[in-house]
Amino acid sequence: MKIPYQHIIQSIEENPSIKEISNRLFQLGHEHEIEDEIFDLEITPNRGDCLSLTGILRELNVFYNYNRNDNIYRGTIEEFKLDFENCSPKFCPKISFLKLEIIKEVLEYKGCLKDYFNDLNLTKNNFFTDISNYLMYEVGQPTHCYDANKIKDKILLKEINHDLDFETLHEKTIKLTGKNNVFFINEDPINLAGIMGGKNTACSNDTTSIILECAYFEPEEIMGKSVKYDINSDAAHKFERGVDPLSHDKVIRRFIQIVQDHAEIKSMMLFQDDNYKYETKTISLDHNKINNIIGTNISNSDYIKHLQSLNFEINNNLVMVPSYRNDISFQNDLAEEIARVIGYDKIPVKKINIPKTEQDIDSPEDKIKSFLVNNGFYEIINSPFVEDSNKNSISIDNPLDKTRMFLRTDISQSLLENLLYNERRQKDSIKLFEVSDIYSLDNDEVTVTKKISIIASGRVGKNFNDFSKKIDVKFMKNLFKDFLSDINYEFKNISRELLDTKLKSEIVYFEIDLEKLQKDNFKYKDKFIAPKEFIKYKPISEFPSSVRDISYLIKDSSMTNSLQDIIFDHKDPILKDVFIFDYYQNKKTNEIKMGFRFTFQSHHKTLTVDEIDNAIELIISKTLKISSIEIPGI
Repeated sequence: MKIPYQHIIQSIEENPSIKEISNRLFQLGHEHEIEDEIFDLEITPNRGDCLSLTGILRELNVFYNYNRNDNIYRGTIEEFKLDFENCSPKFCPKISFLKLEIIKEVLEYKGCLKDYFNDLNLTKNNFFTDISNYLMYEVGQPTHCYDANKIKDKILLKEINHDLDFETLHEKTIKLTGKNNVFFINEDPINLAGIMGGKNTACSNDTTSIILECAYFEPEEIMGKSVKYDINSDAAHKFERGVDPLSHDKVIRRFIQIVQDHAEIKSMMLFQDDNYKYETKTISLDHNKINNIIGTNISNSDYIKHLQSLNFEINNNLVMVPSYRNDISFQNDLAEEIARVIGYDKIPVKKINIPKTEQDIDSPEDKIKSFLVNNGFYEIINSPFVEDSNKNSISIDNPLDKTRMFLRTDISQSLLENLLYNERRQKDSIKLFEVSDIYSLDNDEVTVTKKISIIASGRVGKNFNDFSKKIDVKFMKNLFKDFLSDINYEFKNISRELLDTKLKSEIVYFEIDLEKLQKDNFKYKDKFIAPKEFIKYKPISEFPSSVRDISYLIKDSSMTNSLQDIIFDHKDPILKDVFIFDYYQNKKTNEIKMGFRFTFQSHHKTLTVDEIDNAIELIISKTLKISSIEIPGI
């Protein structure tokens, strides 16, 4: 989300520098970059309330006096009866429609609306849609404008569970599949609820009469829809993180005021369908407990002052959570708020006395992990939270990401996603494992089981001995047969039929219950190899790699090591990997043929042919300086 520096300081009484505001935002936990005096903020998924100018100003109120003199329409709005039926009250418990008409079209913008488009260099659509977009930026509540002259019949909101073609206001036709909540006129879809409106009721520059929709949608029903249909929707981004259910009146009146600042209003009427039962969330303020949580020694009065600066109301040590703070539920959440206000760097560091325990370096877990690492496997650490659930899944009350609110009952799906991720980035030898707890609920009892899961596919290895060999069940069984004994584990193939992949290589998976492993399960202790030295993590490039092969003829076998030293010691920022994929020795002539594979890749861009050619030519020139070394064909 981008917010200009000028928009911030216009709304606070002080005049802090852009650097000072930046430091305050970092303290409050809002990562960002600055370009041309515009803050580009990375808002965490649990802080949907900060996806607006108002949200950021509320945060900065901790340090500055935020001017809350809202410029909204304060007159009476006549009610009217709209022909509307809500068949999805659980999905949309609250919705308002404002019917508004102006005398003539608006050609020029002024005030905040003008600054919004100029300062952020945005493209205008039409007057009413532009106000709707601006309001979403200013207060965080998405709205949608229908051309009132195109609404001739009853508006119906209902859930469908069948395929349906829908043309968006951006003139993109998408096929709706599965469950979706859609606004209809007769049988014609006019709005994919919470995502994007349709072309057939969209406003234009000539529109002078509109129906403004302002709704509250349950976030869980919006999540993932914009990604599923490949729609770039700011509205969905905000709805799926949760909007303020009590903001409708203010938003509508703010909309009216902006219209009134630009045009003469001929008429306006309001229709409301409100079935939302809002209850203010309350949490007991126990400052001693909060002190223990964050390691401070602050008085109760100071805690109250800090929380009030974040717009919490406190009455008799009972904290009333604002309606827009859906991320606050427990005492620990309040502790986090206090820590943000104080600044984590200002919380005193205390020494933690951890009792020493003897570590069993010969534990079955350590042994099998080291065995795997030494056989070319990489350890993966995935989040224990997933999207999908079953009857045995355990849900989290306050998840950081509402799309992943269940604890894993299985590790295989996570490892499969890891494998496919690597395959899509041109990795042709993938060996992964993960050690993790899995959780299941059976008759209200939680069961925790620690397992090691292993997945592999592609080439056995990159060296010339393994280059032509493929990983399969037979290979995996042979790898482990001398290592583990008296353990019932089953290697299985994962079918690629339902996977988003064109590869045909086998995917082999198996898992072991670590709690059932005993030290005597390891038959050949004397064959155990110590772990390799620590390897630092490097992210996989999003840009494609390019492979080049060079075949060398070595007429004097004594020069083999010299050739390898030059190649493996060669440094180039775009050379990501090199290995020997082919080797042949003619004992009669004492000649050796060696094939080297070079992989080139950048983390910043797609490499050009010239860049790769230049890198290869440098390697060739260095190696051909060695006597008795030739490259056939050159």
